Amino acid sequence: MYWRCWEVISVTLFKLSMRNAKRQAADYLIFFVTVILAAALLYAFNGLIFSEEVEELSGHFDQLTLLIVLSSIVVVCIFGWLVSYATNFMLTRRSRELGLYILIGLENKQVARLFFAENLAVGGAALLLGLLFGNLLFQILRAVVMALFGQAYHFEFSFSFGAAGLTVVYFALIYLHALRKCRKKLCTMRIHDLIYFGRQNEGAVIEKGRGRRWVFSASVLLGIVGTLLLMAGRVLFVILGAGFVIAFLYGFFISFASGVPAFFEKRPERKYRSQNLLVFRTLTAKLGTMGIVMATISLLFTAMLISEGMGVLFSGLMNGRAAEDGAFDLYVGSAAEGGVSEEYLEYIGEHIPVLDSLVYPVYQGDNAQLMDYVSGREDYFGFNYERDTLMGYRDYAALRRIAGYREVELLPGQYLIHCRAYLEDILKDYAPAVTVGEYVLRFGEVYTEHFNQNDWGVGNGRGFLIIVPDEVLEGCTVRHWGYVAQTAEPVAYEAYAALRDIRDRLYRSREKVEGNYDSVGSKAYEESESAAFIAITVFPLYFLALALMMTTVTILTIQQLSEARHYKQQFLLLWKLGMEGREMKKALLKQFALYYLMPAVPPVLIGVPVLRNFANGVEPGVLVGMSSSAAIIGISLAVFFLVYAVYIVIAYLGLKRDVLPEVGGEG
Repeated sequence: MYWRCWEVISVTLFKLSMRNAKRQAADYLIFFVTVILAAALLYAFNGLIFSEEVEELSGHFDQLTLLIVLSSIVVVCIFGWLVSYATNFMLTRRSRELGLYILIGLENKQVARLFFAENLAVGGAALLLGLLFGNLLFQILRAVVMALFGQAYHFEFSFSFGAAGLTVVYFALIYLHALRKCRKKLCTMRIHDLIYFGRQNEGAVIEKGRGRRWVFSASVLLGIVGTLLLMAGRVLFVILGAGFVIAFLYGFFISFASGVPAFFEKRPERKYRSQNLLVFRTLTAKLGTMGIVMATISLLFTAMLISEGMGVLFSGLMNGRAAEDGAFDLYVGSAAEGGVSEEYLEYIGEHIPVLDSLVYPVYQGDNAQLMDYVSGREDYFGFNYERDTLMGYRDYAALRRIAGYREVELLPGQYLIHCRAYLEDILKDYAPAVTVGEYVLRFGEVYTEHFNQNDWGVGNGRGFLIIVPDEVLEGCTVRHWGYVAQTAEPVAYEAYAALRDIRDRLYRSREKVEGNYDSVGSKAYEESESAAFIAITVFPLYFLALALMMTTVTILTIQQLSEARHYKQQFLLLWKLGMEGREMKKALLKQFALYYLMPAVPPVLIGVPVLRNFANGVEPGVLVGMSSSAAIIGISLAVFFLVYAVYIVIAYLGLKRDVLPEVGGEG
């Protein structure tokens, strides 16, 4: 008889758990969708770990797989915090219901088992959907990685059991940790504590006005100093700056939240203007009890914005360097006496199929008039270049042909300038004539295609190059020699490495004097290096940024949607008192906007100057166009607020639907 009763109770509890699980999935749709996306992201990145293609590509860069694993572990910790927060929040929301179960005779352990079962059902459903969606996301990441390394991508639907297993392990650790904490609470809490658990608030941390003002002023000062230290660049300063910024965020939100009620109490004319009274009451209730939560969310937003911005910056930096340094399929430069060694040319002739090639000199001018002009108007690194560099028009035309650029014309008595794009505007305004020996040449045109002008010593000029008629160069000093080639296929890594070995061997055999060195470069190698760097830095940074965004916005949205019942009662009362539906919409929108705007403002004030400082700290001419500092900041903010807006719109429409229609909000 006892076992029969226990069997009936178990079946009833199981049905109750399933019913509550379905209701929970509906009530916390944002959390459910976020868990699906979290599972999808983890599966996609785990898929890269177990991908044979990625393993082959990372053969030249052993850290790729390791860094993907480390990134996944960091994101698992972030998602673990999200799930722990959400389950604890659900426990708070449903504490009265669970307390009633104990009141009617269930044991604490049975209620804990019930809560565990329903959350496990929600997590299991989200995990299954996440694995399915993650397979599609993995194909996208796989295509991006293959494109980065210049490999052909072919769609192949496959399911990685290794990636799925690792994702399941991650989720098991996340959910078991979160549910274990909730189970411990449920097993030890009394009925009274459980029923009134949902009424607990954070509470105002600072009660006195003088202490509040002191903390507010000190936190603002710490925020300014911390931001400046983050921009200093040194590791110690960055660590101190991060600590100051954290102190600023917590101090700011604690003091600000405590000061909102005092601000409106001293200004009653503002409190009763328009819908301010309603908004004021909501702000008082929200900010007065959520200072710590808001500070944590703002801190995560700051980390997210900087991570995303650094990803954009590194991507633009490496692509810019690769485009300039890999302007030609193959390049060899030499400042050694005798020019480009025959050892290079013999190896190239035997191992690399060449369609077109040229050995040419780069000359040294009579003075540094153009270099001095540029240095006075723009950040310019002209190391190892004591005078302006010159090139004959015939060699210049041949190099443009090899690089695939259009033909240009040099009129008699003129000179051309080929420069990096960032110098174009100031060099277009250069009016004086250029003197070479007995020749006086007038300005012609400026061209800015990539031309291997980033080399420190033996490139085609450092940042710029003056193109003159060939007869002008008679009697000029050759500064160094160059060799470029257009190849039938990308230069293989083995061939490039062999040319580098020749360079190192020649250097060891020569006299160790300044400038007596060679330089070897290839487009294929530069693109491969850029792809590898992007894969090991940009991907993890974007991955981290997305995880932080999903976590923080989900917590904000769960908190906001949890107030739906309160808002419903509030607006129902206002409707009965005569407030129009249009006014209620405005009030709800103001509450919503202020709630979501507050934690996003400090990250923008901190992140923008930090990103701008990092972008301006690299060598000039690399971050231009869509990779300029303004573009990096613009792209970072656009992506940040775009993703933010998606969550905000979903949450607002859901809250508006649940609150306003039944009280005439559509009227």
